[in-house]
Amino acid sequence: MKHHLALALLVSGLAGGAMAQQAIFQTKSLSPETALHAAQGALESCRKQGFQVGVAVVDRAGLVQVFLRDRFAGAHTVEVAINKAWTAASFRTSTLDLGHETQAGKPMSGIRGVSRVLAAGGGVPIEGGGTTYGAIGVSGAPGGEADEACAKAGIKAVADSLEF
Repeated sequence: MKHHLALALLVSGLAGGAMAQQAIFQTKSLSPETALHAAQGALESCRKQGFQVGVAVVDRAGLVQVFLRDRFAGAHTVEVAINKAWTAASFRTSTLDLGHETQAGKPMSGIRGVSRVLAAGGGVPIEGGGTTYGAIGVSGAPGGEADEACAKAGIKAVADSLEF
């Protein structure tokens, strides 16, 4: 009994100290208008190359802010673009890079078994000034490299609006 009381006091003291230091925190997010502008930039970049795609922009928690699907983009592009954006936001890395790091036989290959993880090019974090604001995901171009190039064009479209 004495041991449990001492442990409880120790834990509450540690937790209390940590909580007293930072009881709340603040995050920055993209405005809906900025998220839309990024999605439009990615869509336009793909269109100029003749690609019909779906584009998702998610917040830093991976929740969809904007989704655009071009006229002839395949039905699969909705789920794939959203999951690429979710993956990029969750892991704070491009899905093209994650794809290379999680190939079969690599130490991180097990990550591919996590629900919603899509380790194929086209998902890119949206960052600026040391902050991750969210991510953009593109699906429908011929290959992950092309999807990623369109995603990066979407980020470039809003780069001046972000704190760098």
